Amino acid sequence: MTVRGHASSGRLDSRPTATPTGAAWPPGVHELDLGGGAEVLLAVPPGEPVPRPLLVFFHGAGGNPAQSLAALGRTVTDRGVLVLAPQSGAATWDLLAGRLGRDVAVLDAALAQVAERVPVTRCAIGGFSDGASYALSLGPANGDLFDAVLGFSPGFASPPATVGRPRLWITHGIDDRVLPVDRCGRRLTTAFGDAGYDVSYDEFDGGHVVRPEGVADALGWWLGDDG
Repeated sequence: MTVRGHASSGRLDSRPTATPTGAAWPPGVHELDLGGGAEVLLAVPPGEPVPRPLLVFFHGAGGNPAQSLAALGRTVTDRGVLVLAPQSGAATWDLLAGRLGRDVAVLDAALAQVAERVPVTRCAIGGFSDGASYALSLGPANGDLFDAVLGFSPGFASPPATVGRPRLWITHGIDDRVLPVDRCGRRLTTAFGDAGYDVSYDEFDGGHVVRPEGVADALGWWLGDDG
């Protein structure tokens, strides 16, 4: 795997566009060849290789890319959204394990491959649990790449920088026993709002889960009528 960008700063250099130079990947789930033991899955919806929205989605602690795709389900496919699902290098993401570096470099390398072979109209970043915390940290540091952040039951956020102002969507279950809503979802929503971000917040009756209706609501909020 080629290390790209300023990994320790959380900044990403790669920029997918609507006009890649290489042959597009066909519909289906593809494992990107990044080397160094890095695992990243790219899910391409059915249909012709037209420019589509791209969602980067991070799994929770102890998870994997296949679980990310399963959590999002058919809703993303039905909306024609590309999904890039990385695997953390350790049990959780590098920032939560101590410092940014390896996982940022893997994501940048994966985005570089996407930029070569997949037409993309816009990008968002999201995740579940620890993955949501990671998305709410990397997203604000790369607001010139991601126009939105989708946080499903996050625990915290620690942006290493602030570049641009992506819109934020946060959802949290009121019965969450893993990351309690009051000190996590509600606190984060208030903190980002006070910092000047456009935040949409959704609470639901339930625990530490990703709900299909929550995915649908998040995608609808992000994509609006653009599909």
